[in-house]
Amino acid sequence: MEMVKLSIDGKEIEVPAGTTVLNAAEQAGIHIPRLCYEPDLSPFGACRLCVVEIKGMRNLPASCVTAVAPGMVVQTRSPAVIEARRTILELLIANHPQDCLTCEKMGACKLAQYCYEYGVKQSSLQGERHNYAVDDSNPFIVRDPNKCILCGKCIRACAEITGKNNLDFAYRGFDTKATTFYDVPFVESDCVFCGNCVSVCPTGALTEKQMQGKVRHWECQKVRTTCPFCGTGCNFDLCVKDGKVVGVVSGPEGAVNGRALCIKGRFGWDFIYNDRRLTTPLIKRDGKFEPASWDDALVLIADRLSEIKAKYGPDAFASLSSARCTNEENYLVQKFTRAVMGTNNVDHCART
Repeated sequence: MEMVKLSIDGKEIEVPAGTTVLNAAEQAGIHIPRLCYEPDLSPFGACRLCVVEIKGMRNLPASCVTAVAPGMVVQTRSPAVIEARRTILELLIANHPQDCLTCEKMGACKLAQYCYEYGVKQSSLQGERHNYAVDDSNPFIVRDPNKCILCGKCIRACAEITGKNNLDFAYRGFDTKATTFYDVPFVESDCVFCGNCVSVCPTGALTEKQMQGKVRHWECQKVRTTCPFCGTGCNFDLCVKDGKVVGVVSGPEGAVNGRALCIKGRFGWDFIYNDRRLTTPLIKRDGKFEPASWDDALVLIADRLSEIKAKYGPDAFASLSSARCTNEENYLVQKFTRAVMGTNNVDHCART
């Protein structure tokens, strides 16, 4: 593999040819701010916040779409770069609602984070402002177009991760929107409610309806777990507050799925607190189910299964397991079926 040597902020580094300046800086331990860049998505160069100064270049290129070159000398925090980023942030917040105190994304908003880091408190630019209606037609996602910064991450996530191409840019100039085809509400579009667009949105333009008003992101205790709905093994973090699950957060650290999740993995956690969920064994007596102890339930199961096996033979028994169980529990199910009941009639809902 061809390697390229360059200098970033005075650090001499060597990276593979074709590496972008942004990724090269990351490898050198130098963070470059970005709003439209996401490792799982194709580079776009829309927000321009990742501009850098490269010796010999007249303009300030976006580092996320600029490939390294031999002998390149890069400055990521020169006075010209700092001033350009401040101007870009002022342009972004010129038409951005200033309701940060009540915004659902407070504490996890990239735009607010960078405004704080670069000392941008307000925009000196005045002009027309959007006043779009908030779209909460989707049962899981709230879309506020007024907070959209046109980074295009939701569009690329829908196309490149989910494969639905449900979102794109519509209209032109000041009226440009990241929206559904024909600008219809989410619920009337081809959205499959996977929420991958929400996971990459850097502002409060896309938020999870289930978590609204329940928790701030910094209040969450994050517990890493594996999705129980199928055999893929997607990883995500359970958002826990006061000992109760209030949502699911995916991140790029997921070894199997990265940020990607389906509708069940991201939004199907509420079965935990469903009032129809069984929390104690039930035994039918006189035609009615009555609560019982685990000892009573296990004794009854053992007796009845022994009777069935003795009367009808092992193949009268079959077991069907679930992906919601752990691998160890599923192993025990098939072991019990084969070794105790004496049959190979065992299946699993995620087998296909």
